[in-house]
Amino acid sequence: MRLTVVGKNIMLTDALKDIVEKKLGKLDRYFDPQVEVNATLSVQKNRQIIEVTIPFNGMILRGEEATEDMYSSIDSVVDKIEKQIIKHKTKLERKIHEGTLRFPEVEEDNIDEEPKIVKNKKFYVKPMDAQEAILQMELLGHNFFVFRDAETNDVNVIYKRKDGNYGLIEPDFQ
Repeated sequence: MRLTVVGKNIMLTDALKDIVEKKLGKLDRYFDPQVEVNATLSVQKNRQIIEVTIPFNGMILRGEEATEDMYSSIDSVVDKIEKQIIKHKTKLERKIHEGTLRFPEVEEDNIDEEPKIVKNKKFYVKPMDAQEAILQMELLGHNFFVFRDAETNDVNVIYKRKDGNYGLIEPDFQ
């Protein structure tokens, strides 16, 4: 796998780059050499953040960790990505046949069962604009809100991002 390390608001030293390459190198056993791995290291106030993205065959594995220590953030994100790979092994095994992903022998004793739906909820989806949806979400104290766009009549989702801003998910019918 090919690794690209980028720094935002942080001086990217050779030692830090080497640690990222060494730790993410553990994931090399799962991927073929042509798979790109992008790691972005950043600092926001006292939070040391690493974000790792691995796009391959139309799928994306992504992990983000933020702690007060960049080295523990790196360790945590590697564990998180590896757990994603193992947890979704059956789904990802299809990719093995396409040649971009491979699985060495890994213990699967601690892996939870497939997640299941434990609650089903229905509610009226009121037509509104994004600003009103943000207000409703904040009033409810939720971190996302489903609404029907008053102009397009499509169902959209507004959500609160970790940086305090908002994101909007709109359907794209291609």
